[in-house]
Amino acid sequence: MAASVDPIFDKSVSETIDAFHRGRFHLVQPVGRGHRAGMDAMMLACLVDDDRPIRIADLGAGAGAAGLAVAARLPNASVVLVERSADMAGFARKSLALSENAELAMRAEVIEADVTLTGRARLAVGLADNSFHHVIMNPPFNDPGDRKTPDVLKAEAHAMTENLFESWIRTAGAIAMPGGQLSLIARPQSIGEIIAACGRRFGGVEITAIHPREGENATRILVTAIKGSRARLQMRAPLLMHDRPDSHAFAPVVDDLNNGRTGYSRLR
Repeated sequence: MAASVDPIFDKSVSETIDAFHRGRFHLVQPVGRGHRAGMDAMMLACLVDDDRPIRIADLGAGAGAAGLAVAARLPNASVVLVERSADMAGFARKSLALSENAELAMRAEVIEADVTLTGRARLAVGLADNSFHHVIMNPPFNDPGDRKTPDVLKAEAHAMTENLFESWIRTAGAIAMPGGQLSLIARPQSIGEIIAACGRRFGGVEITAIHPREGENATRILVTAIKGSRARLQMRAPLLMHDRPDSHAFAPVVDDLNNGRTGYSRLR
C-alpha cells in the first residue's frame, strides 16, 4: 500500500489519496481524524473468493476499503458500501469519483445508513432481505475501556458497543441469501460473542487465527460462515504474518492476500 501524500510531514493536508493492491484501486481518506484503512480491511476482503456474478454488502464500510478491494480482485462482483457516518460515507463517494476507480464505480454504490437498522427502516434504505451473496464486516472491536481518543469519528469507528456482534450479524442474516457467506475480521477475544451471534443464522463457521510470528499470540481472527448451514465449526491452520523472526516483511502467502493477488477460500 502506498500513499500519494504522507500526512506525517504535511500537517495542512486534510485527506489523502492512497493506492491499494499495488495501484489497482485508490481511496480518499481523512488525515488526523476518523479511521484510515490498512491490513485489516485487505485481509477481510480476501475472504470473498467467488468468481460468480455476486452482490456484496460491506457493513460499516468507512471509505470503502474492503468492499472495493473485493471488487478490484473479482471483476464479476458488485458491492454496496454501507456506512453510518455521513463524513466517512462522503469519503467513500469521493473514492468512487476518482478517475482511477472509474471501472469499479460502475459496480459500487454507497448507502448512508446504520448497520443495525431493522424491519421497514432497513428495507427503506435499500438493504432488502435475502439480496446479497456475501456480507462482509470489519466492526469496531476495541473494548470501551481501552484508552479513549478525543476524535469522535475515530471513536465511532473503533469502539465496540454493547451487543455489537449480535446486531451486526442479525442484519447480515437478514440481507444474505440462503447459502450466502458472512465474512468478518475481529480480535480473538470476541470469538465467543461471534459464535453466539451466528446462532442458527449461520453455520459451518471457519475461524483462522492471525499471529504476528511463530510463538506469538494471535492478534486477529478471520471468520466465515454460511447462512442456513448446519455444518460444524472448524479451526483452520493459523496464518503467520511474518515467517522469519528477524524480518518485518510479510510471509509470501500473507503478502499475496494483502495485495489482492489471491483469495482465501473456505475449506467447504
